[in-house]
Amino acid sequence: MSDKPGYADLIEPTPGVAEANRKSVEAVETGDQTGGQDFADASRGLIALPGTNVIWSRKDSGKVVWDFTAYEFLDPDPSSEPPTVNGSLQRQGQLTAIAGLFLVHSSREYRIYQVRGYDLSNMTIVEHDAGLVVIDPLACYETARAALKLFRDRTELSKEQRPVKGVVYTHCHVDHFGGSRGLFAEQGDPLEPGVPVVAPEGFLEHAISENVYAGPAMARRAQYMYAAQLDKSPTGQVGSGLGTTISTGEVTLVPPTEYIGGPLHQPVPKDRWKDTYVIPWRPGLYEFDLAGVQMLFQLTPGTEAPAEMNIYFPDARTLCIAENATHTMHNILSLRGAQVRDAHAWSKYLTEAIQTFGKETDVLFASHHWPMWGDEQGNGRILEFLDRQRDMYAYLNDQALRLINAGRTGTEIAEELPTLPAGLNDHWHNQGYHGSVSHNLKAVYQRYMGWYDGNPAHLWQLPPVQSGAAYVEAMGGAEAVIALAQRAYDTDTPDGFRWAAELLNHVIFGAAAESGSPLAEPQVTRARELQAKVLTQLGYGSANGTWRNAYLTGAQEVVNGPQPLITSQSSADLVRSTTLEQFFSALARSVDGPTAADRHRLPIALNWVFTDTGEKCTTTLRNGVLVFVADGDRLLEVPDATITLSRQTLNEVAQTPGFRRNFDQAVRENKITLDGEKAQQAADAVFDTLTLPDPKFPIVTPRTR
Repeated sequence: MSDKPGYADLIEPTPGVAEANRKSVEAVETGDQTGGQDFADASRGLIALPGTNVIWSRKDSGKVVWDFTAYEFLDPDPSSEPPTVNGSLQRQGQLTAIAGLFLVHSSREYRIYQVRGYDLSNMTIVEHDAGLVVIDPLACYETARAALKLFRDRTELSKEQRPVKGVVYTHCHVDHFGGSRGLFAEQGDPLEPGVPVVAPEGFLEHAISENVYAGPAMARRAQYMYAAQLDKSPTGQVGSGLGTTISTGEVTLVPPTEYIGGPLHQPVPKDRWKDTYVIPWRPGLYEFDLAGVQMLFQLTPGTEAPAEMNIYFPDARTLCIAENATHTMHNILSLRGAQVRDAHAWSKYLTEAIQTFGKETDVLFASHHWPMWGDEQGNGRILEFLDRQRDMYAYLNDQALRLINAGRTGTEIAEELPTLPAGLNDHWHNQGYHGSVSHNLKAVYQRYMGWYDGNPAHLWQLPPVQSGAAYVEAMGGAEAVIALAQRAYDTDTPDGFRWAAELLNHVIFGAAAESGSPLAEPQVTRARELQAKVLTQLGYGSANGTWRNAYLTGAQEVVNGPQPLITSQSSADLVRSTTLEQFFSALARSVDGPTAADRHRLPIALNWVFTDTGEKCTTTLRNGVLVFVADGDRLLEVPDATITLSRQTLNEVAQTPGFRRNFDQAVRENKITLDGEKAQQAADAVFDTLTLPDPKFPIVTPRTR
C-alpha cells in the first residue's frame, strides 16, 4: 500500500464510472459545437505566457508554491480524455489552466489587464499614465510578485514608469488579498507612503474572523476542498472549478486604508452625480478616484462574501463583478467551512447590478475565470450570463424554502431537486464545478433552519465512534458489514457507492470505541482499503471539482492517515492587523474551558498597558472564559498583574506556538514588565490554560486516544 499522495493511481475506475465519464465527454463535444465561446474568451487578449515553469517560496528553500506544468495532462484533445475524469470537469480544468498576461480592455484613459492562472484567483492591473491600480492581488506573496513581474517584463513598464499607486480588495477571502505585500517586493517590501488600499466596509473584521478565529479548522478542511497536496493527474486533482488549486506560499495582508461604505466614503448624493459616470444615478453608489482611475462601487454584503463589492469603470464601460458571477455555480456554503451565504441577497444584488450597470457594460470581468465582451450586436451575451447567474441563486433559495415549508429536510430537498431546470442547467456557467445543487440546497436549509431537522430521534444522537460500534454490533459484526459494503460497491452505481461509504464509515469509526464489539486490526484494514476504493470511484465520477478533491483526499487519508498541511496556516500580517478585541477574542478561543474552570475557581484579572499605541485593556479568566474589557475594567479594584509592553511585542509573542513560553522569554528580555505581588504566577496560570490547534486532525478516521 503506497504512502504517497498518488495512492489513488492504484485504483482503476469501475466499468460503470468509466462509461458514465465517456458519455460526459460526448456531451461536452456536443455542447461546445453549439456554444463553445468559452475557449475563445479565455484566450482572447493573450500577451504573454508565464515566463517560468514554477514559482518558488521566498522563505522555504526548495519549496514550490505554484507549478505551471502541473496541469499539462489536461490535453484539450477529446481522444485523450481519461476514464477517471468527468468530461465536463475536464473541460473546466482546461479552461482554468490557461495562464498568462491578458489585455482585457483598452480605453482612452487607461488599460485593464489580467494575470490569470497564477493562483486560484485572477489579479487585475489597471494601467494609467499615473501608475498602476491592482485589484485582488492573489493568495500569496510569491504569486502576486511573479504576476506583477510578468506584467512589467512583457509591457516593459518599470516601477519608475508605473509605480503601484493603489490596491483594491473586492472582498475578504484570502485569495484576493494574501499576495498584497508581494506587490511591493520590487522595492524591498516597504510600502510606498500614501498608497491607498481600498476595501468594502467590514473587510478586516470578516478577514480576521475567517482566517484567525476558525483559521486552523478551515485550513485543514481546505486540504480536502482544494487538494493542493494531491498529485495533479487523471487519477488525482484536476482543478477546483473556480480555478486549478490554491497556492501554498506566504499569506500577507496590507490593511485597508479606505473603506467603501465607511464613515469617510458614503454614497454619492443625486446633486453630486456627474455625467462622466455614464450610468444614471441611483441611491447607494460610491465613487472613488484612484491614481486617475475613476471607479464606482456597489456594495454587495452577504453574497459570495460577507463584505464584497462590484466595481464599474465608466471611462471603459467595464464592470468588475468581483466573485458574484463566475463561470460556475458557486457555493452557498463552502466545503471548507464558512458562514452560510444568503442566496436571496446574492440574487438581489445581481438584479441591482444588472439594472444599474447592465445597459452601459461592454466588458465584464471577475476575480476568477475569463472575461466576456459585447460585440457589434450589443452586450446581450453579458446580460444573459448575469441574468442566468441571478436566476440560479434565486432558484436555489426559493425552491429550498418552498420544500422546507412542505416539511422536507435538507437531505430530502437535495434528493428531490438533483439538478437545475433546463433553462438554467443548459449553460456551462451554471454547472456545479465549485458549488453544487446538492450541498447548496442543504446550505439554504441550514441558513434558515439550522442543524436540527425537527425529528427528536436526531436531537441527541450518539457520536460517530459510539454509534459506529453499535451499528456494527447490530448488523452482525465487522465481517458482515464489510460484506454488505462490498455488495453495494459491486453494484457499480452512485447509490451503491454512497451506501458502501456509509457502512464502512461505521466500521472505521466503531473500531475506536472503548467498549462494544472490538474489531480485529485486519478487519479495520480491509474496511479502510475498501473505503479508499469507494471514495475513489465517487471522486472519479464527480463533475464537481471540490467533491472530487474531497473524495480523493479522503481515499488517501483513510489508508495513509492525515497528511501535513502544505498551505500557509498563519500570517504575521493578519495578527498585526487585529484590534486588541480581535486579538484577545482569538486567544479566548484557545482556552481549555473545562480545565480552566476546574483549576481556577477565583477570577484572575490581568491589566494590559501598551506603550506604543496608548491603549489599555483588562482580561479576566473566570468560569473557563477569558473576558475582554476595552480601556480597562472600571469595576476591578486591584488586578492580579499589570502587564506593560508594546503592541509589537504582543504580536511577536503570538506569532509562533507556545504563548506562555514566548511571553516568559519576552519578560526575561525586558520587553515586558510585570507589576503585582504574584504577577508572574497569575500570568502563567492564565496562559497555561491555552491550547494549540491540531493542523492535522483526522477527518475520515477517528481521533487516536
